[in-house]
Amino acid sequence: MTTSSYASIRPLLWLVSLAIFMQMLDSTIVNTALPAMARSLGESPLQMQSVVFSYALAVATFIPASGWIADRFGTRRTFLVAIILFTLGSLACALAQTLHQLVGARVLQGIGGAMLLPVGRLAVMRSVSREEFLRAMSFIAIPALIGPLIGPTLGGWLVEVASWHWVFLINLPIGIIGYVAAMKIMPDHYAEHRTRFDIAGYLMLAFGMVVLSLALDGISGMATPHALVMLMTVAGLAALVGYWLHAANSTAPLFSLALFHVPSYRIGILGNLFSRIGSSAMPLLIPLLLQVGMGMSPMNAGLLMIPVAAAGMVSKRYAVKLVERFGYRRVLMVNTVLVGLAMASFIFMTPGQPVWVRVVQLALFGAVNSLQFTVMNTVTLRDLDRDFASAGNSLLSMVMMLATGFGAAAAGSLLAAFNHLDVAHGATAALHATFVCVGAITLTSTLIFWQLPDTRPSPRDVEEVAE
Repeated sequence: MTTSSYASIRPLLWLVSLAIFMQMLDSTIVNTALPAMARSLGESPLQMQSVVFSYALAVATFIPASGWIADRFGTRRTFLVAIILFTLGSLACALAQTLHQLVGARVLQGIGGAMLLPVGRLAVMRSVSREEFLRAMSFIAIPALIGPLIGPTLGGWLVEVASWHWVFLINLPIGIIGYVAAMKIMPDHYAEHRTRFDIAGYLMLAFGMVVLSLALDGISGMATPHALVMLMTVAGLAALVGYWLHAANSTAPLFSLALFHVPSYRIGILGNLFSRIGSSAMPLLIPLLLQVGMGMSPMNAGLLMIPVAAAGMVSKRYAVKLVERFGYRRVLMVNTVLVGLAMASFIFMTPGQPVWVRVVQLALFGAVNSLQFTVMNTVTLRDLDRDFASAGNSLLSMVMMLATGFGAAAAGSLLAAFNHLDVAHGATAALHATFVCVGAITLTSTLIFWQLPDTRPSPRDVEEVAE
């Protein structure tokens, strides 16, 4: 593609970047505002995980259908509907009067968010040549880095100068601008060949994910009968087994089991799931520790999240060199241990601690956590051929969001289990115990990454995949 033709799709890249920025900002801005939401809605700040959990679960559930919907109804129409749903969901969140209303609005947001990134990426992929694809994807990846960098601080600032409602209302002007721009810019691509959607497989997979997530979240609800939690767990596992058997016999399953014939993908996808459960609990737990446990203001708590994102951006640059020198297996084995220890180290964060110590601790966690994500994703996708690349990437995206929901639900369940410690040992005891547990959960993924072959890929291969 020539320079002039690349310039012609610049407006599309800016549009997709805006949508990604809106989604990534919303994913990170909420965590800092959770204690304020809890006070306003009359809930415990330690039991607000459903606000994060519901959004992540909705995204994970609808990601598998987003590609087929775009192929069937066109990228333009699907993208416009996604913006409408996300914006209306944001407005509903701001108008919520109870926690249940807020959770329902977050689900609506999640349905829109599930289509924004995949459909936007699909539109770019079909609008640029293979030679310019990497350049285009690098451009639209920038908002994914900027959103987490400013989200927590912006959330804390909005809570202090206005109210938590503005954490969601800020999406309205962005959504309106995005909709107007999409009407003029978004191309209308359809699939060249109509494919049958695996509705039976999708329903089994979605049911399994939802029910297992609700079972994990139900552990944190003291009023939830244990028999119901056990029933949901068994039903969820049965649905996933049912999908496995269905996919083995189907000619066009939602996700082919042939994906798992690739050793690096099989290990990487399972490692992603278990490693991210612990990591996904941290964006919920850290603001709670800073605000509820240590009495910091939302603004100051948000500012302390900047070192996490900034150090993560820096550490990504070293992923290629580390893998080139030590190989995927050694890097992931060592770094997974470091991530687990970094999580557990938050038991040493106390109100009397010097600020610079907190900054260093948060930065170290951000660095190893970001490196973990980069290398895990790279090893998962690196050996997939062209036929499985799209399905493999979609399944990885689904697993990442599912783990985010699992992480939030696990954090809430652990906080509920350790609630009695606060009475005997102070306000931070339950949080400290939870940090140790999520660190231990992350450490279990070393058993999965240990199965990787101890080989070192060529520098060129690492460069191409990591980019």
